[in-house]
Amino acid sequence: MQYTSLGKSGMKVSRLCLGTMNFGPATDEKEAFRIMDAAVDAGVNFFDTANVYGWGENAGLTETIIGRWFKQGGGRREKVILATKFYGSMSDPLDGPNDAAGLSAYKLRRHLEGSLKRLQTDHIELYQMHHVDSSVTWDELWGAFEVAVHQGKIGYVGSSNFAGWHIAVAQAAAKNRNFLGLVSEQHKYSLTCRLPELEVLPAAQSLGLGVIPWSPLDGGLLGRNALKKIEGSRSGGNAERIEKHRAQLEQFAALCQELGEPQDNVALAWLLKNPAVTGPIIGPRTLEQFESSLRCLEVELDESAMKRLDEIFPGPGGPAPQAYAW
Repeated sequence: MQYTSLGKSGMKVSRLCLGTMNFGPATDEKEAFRIMDAAVDAGVNFFDTANVYGWGENAGLTETIIGRWFKQGGGRREKVILATKFYGSMSDPLDGPNDAAGLSAYKLRRHLEGSLKRLQTDHIELYQMHHVDSSVTWDELWGAFEVAVHQGKIGYVGSSNFAGWHIAVAQAAAKNRNFLGLVSEQHKYSLTCRLPELEVLPAAQSLGLGVIPWSPLDGGLLGRNALKKIEGSRSGGNAERIEKHRAQLEQFAALCQELGEPQDNVALAWLLKNPAVTGPIIGPRTLEQFESSLRCLEVELDESAMKRLDEIFPGPGGPAPQAYAW
């Protein structure tokens, strides 16, 4: 396994982050336990989840499964850099009007306590805002995060789905309070979604945030079975999108065949080549899917392969404003 610092922090995390969104809705507890055990055995120490995973009336189920896995002992909790997120509704009637999606000091305190209870731990290494809420001041949010850090309940703060300017404003406000601020941004980024290269990636690099790409295979579009229209396959729900991108996907499949590697591992290896990227989030439903993902760490993409990928999946042309201005 390869490791790197999470943004400007001194904390070392694995170059692959285990995403747990499928645990509960698509992957039963027994298989989830097998995946997490295999991840730790492979050296993956970075696990990502969110309080809403499980969704709807089952919100919190994924964190509960992880908590039960920790409770088995054997150093499981100690070996994991744990990241979770808050923002969405937890369908808690006790929260009343404060159950609506958003951020606040109230919600941070309530949802943090809920996550700690479900995860059966007394601290979370990385506590992330699942989305931006421009209606809340940074003085309110940073004040609440400072308290949680001082209490030892969280170690670092991360964001998710922030624009470049949100990151800049947040870091400026944190600096004014002599607070570390954000150390990571979890963002949608892949070969088929390269808009973050305009603003988000440059802002993150400049301000010391590690970028954690979510949906690195674009919902299975970049997976090895994407071009097979088989009901129930990993890409079964992507029929319209596959047709829209068929020409690109066929070229991509041909390139991967030349390289002797499956599409998903090439897509992940492409992300790992980017110096702004800490590590993509892989979201296996089965142990087999997890084990096959590990190969991406060994895939070497030379200059010729990177150029060809740029031709197949052209990005915005670099950072703004150079990408579009004189």
